[in-house]
Parts: sequence; C-alpha cells; structure tokens
Amino acid sequence: MRKQELVYLHGLLVGIRDFYETRTGETVPTPAYDAMNVGPTSVHRGKAEHEAAVFALSAALAEGMGSRPRTLTTAE
Repeated sequence: MRKQELVYLHGLLVGIRDFYETRTGETVPTPAYDAMNVGPTSVHRGKAEHEAAVFALSAALAEGMGSRPRTLTTAE
C-alpha cells in the first residue's frame, strides 16, 4: 500500500471512531494509538509510522466497538 493510501485509510478510521463515539456516547480507548502522536494530517511522517498507527487504531476500534452488540439508530 502506498503512503497516500495509508494516510487516507488513517483518516477514515479516525472518522469511524468519531462517528461511533458521537452516536453511542461512549469513548473508544486508544492508548497505544494516542502514544504514537501520529494523526491522519501528519503527512510529514513516514509510511511506516502511518502503517503502525493504522494497525494500532484498527485494533483498538475492533476491541472497543466489539465489546457488546449495538444498533445505531438513524439520525432524526
């Protein structure tokens, strides 16, 4: 995967986390991701750093969102 694609995927994962937290009112703990200090707008960071951030964030999302079944209602 190219760096540009990783940065895009990184942004999508952050968007998913924000959407989930907004809709459920719960916070998804991402301590490993937060410690990296690499965001999707950190385009000056290397490909390996974005790849590590994507893996850390996706693992935290899978664990945090998969803890119990939920249904998201549509916005009114």
